[in-house]
Amino acid sequence: MQRSAAAVGSSVFFAAAPGVVAGVIPWWITGWDGSPSWIGWRVLGAVVTACGAVVLLHAFARFVREGVGTPAPVAPTQRLVVGGLYRWVRNPMYIAVVSCVLGQAGVFGAWALAAYGAALMVVFFSFVRLYEEPTLAHQFGADYEAYRATVPGWFPRARPARVPPATS
Repeated sequence: MQRSAAAVGSSVFFAAAPGVVAGVIPWWITGWDGSPSWIGWRVLGAVVTACGAVVLLHAFARFVREGVGTPAPVAPTQRLVVGGLYRWVRNPMYIAVVSCVLGQAGVFGAWALAAYGAALMVVFFSFVRLYEEPTLAHQFGADYEAYRATVPGWFPRARPARVPPATS
């Protein structure tokens, strides 16, 4: 897969997956209407949502530039993605999507979105453990196992790991 095809595929997947999960469904739940009882929640929620969006965009760009592929299981990367934010945590994309949802919960004062965000975390964690980790171990072998041993899955390191570029 060429980078241009990876960019197109990633853009389509971005709209179809995180766009729906962190945009359309929260809109469906809240109508993007509501107001928290304390304005600080709105401000904090906006900051968390914006940070989540930036992380998400960075992660998708990493898949195109470094991995030459997409985050979609149907068009995976050719190389293991271990640079950028992936030096701090293995799953920044999932964390970013949940952050966008929880941030919107703050913006709109919507407990239903907070519950939805918690449910998403359970789904994402299960998907990673049951599908993604075994698939990456099979596809990238020792490179992935070394990466997995060095970089935590869900709670970022204090300092970025020194992860050599993948050989596969």
